[in-house]
Amino acid sequence: MSRLGKIPVVIPSGVEVTHVDGVLTVKGPKATLARPMKKDVNIKIENGEIAFTPGDTPKAKALWGTYAAHTRNMVTGVTEGFTKILEIEGVGYRAAVEGNNIILNVGFSHSVTLEIPEGISAEVVKSVITLTGSDRDALGQFAANVRKVKKPEPYKGKGIRYQGEYIIRKQGKKAV
Repeated sequence: MSRLGKIPVVIPSGVEVTHVDGVLTVKGPKATLARPMKKDVNIKIENGEIAFTPGDTPKAKALWGTYAAHTRNMVTGVTEGFTKILEIEGVGYRAAVEGNNIILNVGFSHSVTLEIPEGISAEVVKSVITLTGSDRDALGQFAANVRKVKKPEPYKGKGIRYQGEYIIRKQGKKAV
């Protein structure tokens, strides 16, 4: 039994939730998010809460808690939003936002340009990239794509990392 699925999702004031033709739509002050939901899980919207109950299929128990978590993330996204912070470490490494692109200079012979997805905003201050958006999945995927350009290496720690991420350092060669 899913512990997350048992807890109903509370709908805050100013947020509208509809479930039509297998698509759950959450509309709030910051954005409107929609996600397709399979019919394995029954969704009931009443009294300012969204309740989930599993169906009779084998996949229902697996999807029950997942759909509850996705819905909580959607409600939080349209009311508060999400933030991911990336740090750039390395001599001469820098980033800049130009229009709808983020340009990374991270030790390659050329700069790397990534297009910022719709619904996500990026801000660069010195060596810190702040990404904000309403869709948690899209935000996390874009942050992972930015980090993938130059992952932190274990000897000097140079690269792009999440804020608070700990890099295990290696010793390197010793002088005899």
